Amino acid sequence: MDTVIYPKLTIPATIAAGPGPGNTDERVLNAFASAGVADHMHPDVLRGMVECKEMLRAIMGTKNTYTYGVAGTGWSGLDVMFNAVMPGDTVVMFVNGTFSGLDGLTVRMKAATAEELAAAPLDPQPASVTIVNVPHGESVTADVIDAALAEHKPKWAAMAHWETGSGRTNDIAALSAACEKHRAMGLVDAVSSLGVEDFAIDDYPGIVGWASCPQKGICCLPLTYAPVSFSDRYIEALKASGTRSFVHHPILEARHWGIIDGKDAEKGTYHRTHSAYAVAAFHEALRITLQEGLAARSESYRFYESALRAALEEMGCEVTSNMTSLVVFNLPGAFAGREMELVQACRAENFGIWPTLSEPVQIRIGILNLLSTDHINTIVSRFADAAEKLGMPVDRAALDAILAKHFGETIAAE
Repeated sequence: MDTVIYPKLTIPATIAAGPGPGNTDERVLNAFASAGVADHMHPDVLRGMVECKEMLRAIMGTKNTYTYGVAGTGWSGLDVMFNAVMPGDTVVMFVNGTFSGLDGLTVRMKAATAEELAAAPLDPQPASVTIVNVPHGESVTADVIDAALAEHKPKWAAMAHWETGSGRTNDIAALSAACEKHRAMGLVDAVSSLGVEDFAIDDYPGIVGWASCPQKGICCLPLTYAPVSFSDRYIEALKASGTRSFVHHPILEARHWGIIDGKDAEKGTYHRTHSAYAVAAFHEALRITLQEGLAARSESYRFYESALRAALEEMGCEVTSNMTSLVVFNLPGAFAGREMELVQACRAENFGIWPTLSEPVQIRIGILNLLSTDHINTIVSRFADAAEKLGMPVDRAALDAILAKHFGETIAAE
């Protein structure tokens, strides 16, 4: 059999204007590429890991000692967090989109007994798990949360903070309060909110576990470190129950970051081979976040999202989201049902917008690390080009006026 040697893979630059991964800062890419070839236990690598966990505590707003990064994507961090859920555990999971739905599947797999898992290995239906489905395009609200926890009295209650499947934010303050009231332990998927919204996790004492990702608000390549943070109550519950994972064991992972028996140790213990390149990139991404400041970054997202929203509404689109890093919308009525066609046309031009991954199909345009007047002008112009090719009427002068008013400057018509 002949061996095929393919040409070198060249991937063109694109505008990553979707829900994530986001556009990685050049400083982070440079830190990744310029790291020396080093043993993963080199003193500078280990020092970088210590500084990373300390910076991460500042960014997450917590005194939790068990705050560190999990090698991999956001799913790696979520898997670590959900590994405290054991077969037979009672769980209430709130679902209002694609990704909270996948969180729900994760919970069902982990909470299922051996018999329940064998009955439906890829889609178990454990009796101990209650999935509370909230319609697509709606947020999980305080009344829904309190009613479910009051009825089911679960050990765990889980929810996504920001659901990128539909662009909706959910009420973590209400989840925390309900967990305290009903003596549940809250688990939050903060994959899309960390590094975008200005919040401190210690303000939500009913929530004991948090998991995020590297490629959205932290903007640090898809494959570096997913931030997680666990309270003492979570760790004590885990110690009492154990977990069947070795690779994604929350306590064993922490030991490699020098977190042992609830304290920062002088030296960690081996758990996995870390990458000097990933540590350098993650370190720089955290430095950038702290230098910019979460309050300032959060305000920037609000400012630029509102400009994009106003431009899309000027084109007759119906925006249904309330996130600040992502706009989810329907096309004008006459073009309803052609959302996927428009998305594919944009992607063919290296303009990376996304459809929703569940019904009804909507369009998603994200602005992760695209926080400038030039970026928003480019996104609006590229989308308007695609809309016109689809046959949508676009008033360019009106768009220019909307953006000029928002940004306080005159934008020359193309």
